[in-house]
Amino acid sequence: MSEAHQHIDQLVKSNDVVLFMKGNANFPQCGFSGRAIQILKACGVDTKTLKTVNVLDDQDVRQGIKDYSQWPTVPQLYVKGEFVGGSDIMMEMYESGEMQQLLGGKPA
Repeated sequence: MSEAHQHIDQLVKSNDVVLFMKGNANFPQCGFSGRAIQILKACGVDTKTLKTVNVLDDQDVRQGIKDYSQWPTVPQLYVKGEFVGGSDIMMEMYESGEMQQLLGGKPA
C-alpha cells in the first residue's frame, strides 16, 4: 500500500464526512467541487467541521484518490468510510432525499 493510499485510507476512516475536492469549502476551485459544497450545506453539514482535502495541494493524493475509489474524477464524497460518489451522484441523491438521510439531516 502506497503512502498516499494509507493517508487517504486514514482520512476516510477517521472522519464522518470527507470531501476530496479542488480547493476548499470556502474557496472551491472548480464548478463540480462548488456544487458538492452547496449540496452538503443544503443538507445541514457545517462546513467548519467538514473535512475537505484539496487535491491540488498534493499530486500523490490527487492521483491516489482516483485509484483508492476506482473513480476517475474529483470531487469525491465519503460518509462514514463509504464512498458515495462525485457531484452528479450527490445531486441525484440530494434531489431524491437520499443525501439528507445519509447525512442525518432532515429532508428538504
